Amino acid sequence: MDAESQDINLSSPNKGLVVDQSDCLSDVPVEGAMGSSVTPLPPGLTEQKAEEFRTELSKVEEEINTLRHVLSAKEKHATELRRKLGLTPLNELKQNLTKSWQDVQTSNAYKKTQETLSQAGQKTSAALSTVGTAISRRLGDMRNSATFKSFEDKVGNLKHKVVGPRGNGEAVSSPTDSSPTQENLPF
Repeated sequence: MDAESQDINLSSPNKGLVVDQSDCLSDVPVEGAMGSSVTPLPPGLTEQKAEEFRTELSKVEEEINTLRHVLSAKEKHATELRRKLGLTPLNELKQNLTKSWQDVQTSNAYKKTQETLSQAGQKTSAALSTVGTAISRRLGDMRNSATFKSFEDKVGNLKHKVVGPRGNGEAVSSPTDSSPTQENLPF
């Protein structure tokens, strides 16, 4: 292949395609163009050295094109092997995520964070336990206080007046009720 007919722009949709020189615009004269269509050589570069560079450039471009074709063939082969092995992109993603998570769990930062959170949880649990114990103690103290005993006595007296002299667990009936019969049973 002729190196001048190759598109070497890797992002080009025409990469690696042969371009017909008859369609090139470089053959069309441009108004105001000066002398020859060859680019002038940079200062200090001889024609012989420029020709060597052009030859080397041509070889490098051919190698690049060959490597593109080889890489493309290798990628197709790898894709076919993955398909035969049942390795789908989703399975590969799952495997990558699993491996990444394992790597995170074995990292020092994760272990230190886990230890810190564990200690914080233990301290929080201990603090809540202490608060619960303090509240229970305060309620016990409050129940033994004179104010609470006075309140308890008043509630007891009120209950005695409403319920009567019967003890706990006995049914309370209204004065109009007679002994229950089969028809008047509650529920």
